[in-house]
Amino acid sequence: MPNSTQQPPRLLRVAVAGSVILMVAAGGLFYYASKVAGDKRKANAGNEITVTIHPRSCEPNALTVPAGRTAFRIVNASDRAVEWEILDGVLVVEERENITPGLSQVINANLEPGDYAITCGLLSNPRGTLKVTATAESDARAKAKPSMTAFVGPLSEYRVYLSLQGSAVIKNVDALAAAIAAGDLAQARAAYAPARAAYQRIAPAAQRFAELNNAIEARADYYENREQDPAFGGFHRLEYGLFEQNSTEGLAPVAERLQADVASLKTQLLAQPIPPEQLVTIVSRNLNTLASTRAAGEEERYSHLDLNGFAANLEGARKVIDLLRPLLEKSAAGLLPKIDGAQKAFAERLDALREGDGFKPYDQVGEDQRKGIAQAAKALADQLDGIDPALGLSAL
Repeated sequence: MPNSTQQPPRLLRVAVAGSVILMVAAGGLFYYASKVAGDKRKANAGNEITVTIHPRSCEPNALTVPAGRTAFRIVNASDRAVEWEILDGVLVVEERENITPGLSQVINANLEPGDYAITCGLLSNPRGTLKVTATAESDARAKAKPSMTAFVGPLSEYRVYLSLQGSAVIKNVDALAAAIAAGDLAQARAAYAPARAAYQRIAPAAQRFAELNNAIEARADYYENREQDPAFGGFHRLEYGLFEQNSTEGLAPVAERLQADVASLKTQLLAQPIPPEQLVTIVSRNLNTLASTRAAGEEERYSHLDLNGFAANLEGARKVIDLLRPLLEKSAAGLLPKIDGAQKAFAERLDALREGDGFKPYDQVGEDQRKGIAQAAKALADQLDGIDPALGLSAL
């Protein structure tokens, strides 16, 4: 009869051996994945333009590229997370937020001929320039653009939506400012959530206006002295005071400035028409930012009301999808079930975290749930990226 006391050591040796095999296999997979990623970076290195963000400047700060697709690798050599934007006047053409210190991210931009500006980290840093030169291909594509007649209806309806939602933002910010002026902390906290959600419904369109959007919702990271910087204002300065400092003291001037800025935003939203080829792009960009940055809890770091904003972003995306639905039913009926499936999956992720009339505080949302939200937002963005080609709007 075998000695039973010998079995556990034997089983232990087998378990240890199995663990070693799994570790070796995992290491091999990691090495393979790293090698593939490295090979891709090497293959694309010659096609990328590297821009390095230093604490007070970017290098180079003057670029010239041909029209069409260009990949920019943005290297953060500063000591804090930064953003990088391509600006056409006051409008944001492309951007990448929250680039981690010491790391880099790639922006793939489709650029029309013209002169642009580029931001260089902190909002106080001087801007660089980007000149995009015309090519035979860009001239040919410009001539081959589809008729815009079919998009008049959707764009007009979206303009009405922006007007209504812009009014909702103004109304909710006015209520927030009134509570702050009265020194009512509880009421001001309660008013913050609907004001923020109203803004997030139109955030894709609002984020086209670089200066105005920064004044309204830039995070403290983008100011030299962070929360203590005199220029730090907007929603997140109010959020910091109400939820971190637990006080309305000193917030009245910030709230008054926010009132003026959101009123100006509504005017700009109606004055600057959105080209058909940008309607889906701005929504997709917003969802990609949610997936890459905001799902980690960067946005509402003091109030933890992130989920309210995510749900509002989804509402705004649904509006654009529904406006384009008749055109897609004619030109790309097969794409619609994929889009609808992706938006349903995103909604289910959010609905699972509802609590009462709202959502769970985001600091109570686990890491796996946050990853699931990010993946769902990215999946919807990926499906939306198929709309422009299906409607003949891929100009570049």
